[in-house]
Amino acid sequence: MPDKNSVPTDQHLQNAIYGTPKINPDEQRKYLGTFRERVGLTINVDQLQQADWTKAFEQELTKSQSEIIFFNGNIDQSQLKPYILAATNAGINFTIKTNPDYHVDGQNLAVVVAAKKKQFTLIRLMLLKKYGTPTSDGTTPPQKNLSGKKNI
Repeated sequence: MPDKNSVPTDQHLQNAIYGTPKINPDEQRKYLGTFRERVGLTINVDQLQQADWTKAFEQELTKSQSEIIFFNGNIDQSQLKPYILAATNAGINFTIKTNPDYHVDGQNLAVVVAAKKKQFTLIRLMLLKKYGTPTSDGTTPPQKNLSGKKNI
C-alpha cells in the first residue's frame, strides 16, 4: 500500500529532476514569457520591419495597464532601439528576452506590452486593429469604431 508521504516526495523529486512544470508554456513562448490575458499590445516582426510604430507604442505606454515590456532580444538591436528609448523615457520596466525559443521570422512577436496581472478587458486587439497603419510622418490615423456598433 502506497504511503501518503510518497506522493509529495515523488513530486518533489520530479520537480528537482525536470524542473517545475509551467502553466501554458506554448502561450508563454508566444508572448515572450507572459500570459495572453496580461497583454495589451503586441508588435510582430513583420510589423516592426514594415513601419515605424513608435508613436502608437508611446501612446500605449501612457495607459495604466502598461506595466512591463518584453522585447525579443534575438532581433537586431537597431530595430528595437526606438522602442527601448521610449520605454526608458516613460519609466516603464522592460526585459530583453534572448531565449532561442523566440524566433525572428514573420508572425513571431518582437514587442509585448503587458500588465503584471490579468487585464479585465475581454477583447485583445492587435496593433493594426488598435492604431491603424502609420502615415509617412509617423502619426496614426484616428481609431476606428471597434465595438461593432454604428456611430450615431
